[in-house]
Amino acid sequence: MSRGRKVTLGIVAVTVVGAGVYYFLHRNPAPQVLTQPITRGDVEETVGATGALEAVNTVQVGTQVSGSIQDLYADFNSPVRKGQVIARLDPSLFQTQVEQARANVSRSEADLDRLRLSESDALRKLERARKLGESGLIPATDLDTAEATYLSASAQVRSAEAQVMQARASLNQAEVSLEKTVIAAPISGIVIARNVDVGQTVAASLQAPTLFVIAADLTKMRVNASIHEADIGRIRPGQVVRFRVDSYPADEFPGTVSLVRLNPVVQQNVVTYATVIDVPNPRLKLKPGMTATVTIQIESRQNVLLVPNAALRFRPTAEMFAALNQPVPSSGDESPAAGSRGAWKGAAPDSKSPTSVTPSNRAKAPAEPAAELFGPLVAQETVGRVWVFGDQRITARRVRLGITDGTRTELRSSDLPESTEVVTNVVTGSGSPPASATTTNPLMPQRRAPGAGGPK
Repeated sequence: MSRGRKVTLGIVAVTVVGAGVYYFLHRNPAPQVLTQPITRGDVEETVGATGALEAVNTVQVGTQVSGSIQDLYADFNSPVRKGQVIARLDPSLFQTQVEQARANVSRSEADLDRLRLSESDALRKLERARKLGESGLIPATDLDTAEATYLSASAQVRSAEAQVMQARASLNQAEVSLEKTVIAAPISGIVIARNVDVGQTVAASLQAPTLFVIAADLTKMRVNASIHEADIGRIRPGQVVRFRVDSYPADEFPGTVSLVRLNPVVQQNVVTYATVIDVPNPRLKLKPGMTATVTIQIESRQNVLLVPNAALRFRPTAEMFAALNQPVPSSGDESPAAGSRGAWKGAAPDSKSPTSVTPSNRAKAPAEPAAELFGPLVAQETVGRVWVFGDQRITARRVRLGITDGTRTELRSSDLPESTEVVTNVVTGSGSPPASATTTNPLMPQRRAPGAGGPK
């Protein structure tokens, strides 16, 4: 064989091998259909929030008079009884005021006695003048003068009596102020705060300064949780609550919603509502001021069919159908179990569809006490769609959905049995992004893209 022929055959062989390698590296691999099974189990819908622990009944102990702290008989964590002396102010100034008031009372009483004697003397002179006047022994002017003198003495006596009452009132005020220098506990409980020290001066002007804070009973506490306005409509008194605190990360504490306050709290244009949660604390593990991470149970279901939320978020594209050698479904090619149009294009369920459930066509539940303020809490039910893989095809199925925990959703009505594999993503040769990466809520209606099919 000639040298030129060998060179030609070598070039051809290299070309064929290169073409094969190029085809092998660039050929489209078979699409990979990712699925997850429909399972059976328990699910609960919850609302999360944060709040602070506090005592149910807390009293701030202050003082109505000013002075310096002479003695303290209670400290932090001291148990106290109602009426027990817990502090004493320096009483010297108030004792001086009491003695001065007593002296004023004594002087006023002495003045009253003197004026009463003057009144008695004027009365005797008046009676004598009247007898003499009847006999014509004195002129009428002398009788008039005696009457005027008596009336003036009587008026002075009444004025002195008023001064005595005023002096006694001042004495009572000074004695009350002296009594207020002794600070007693208004309730039985435990001291959780002490704001003064011995020798410190406290001034009671427009408001009483706080000396102590006493909690009545720390075996019963409460959590003030801030609930976002988007979730407050689902909160009702009596709902079960679980919460954790950083001090005991492995422990979960129970609670019960007792009150939803109607007063909104606006911070940086975010509206929240305070929700009061009753918490038992028999072992005194929980302390006032601890931050609680709260989970409020809205609704729960036991032993129901559950579908992964990733399957509800899955939206096949035309590229996925092409990779599966499957024609793109038209508006009416959905499974008969679907009950509405626009399966694969993400259309929202028709409001006239028999599978669309609204509060108006549900049976009305009996009103609860909380319904007087908040209205009845109606269970949510929406229509969703899943895709089932079989015979190298994916088929859409409409399902009626219940509550969700954010990962799995309850199947209220479906012809899909347990263990059915539902599609969560289709990975094509071009590498489709994971369908579960979307943050779309499967229980919320989807916004239709411009030009999408389905009912309008």
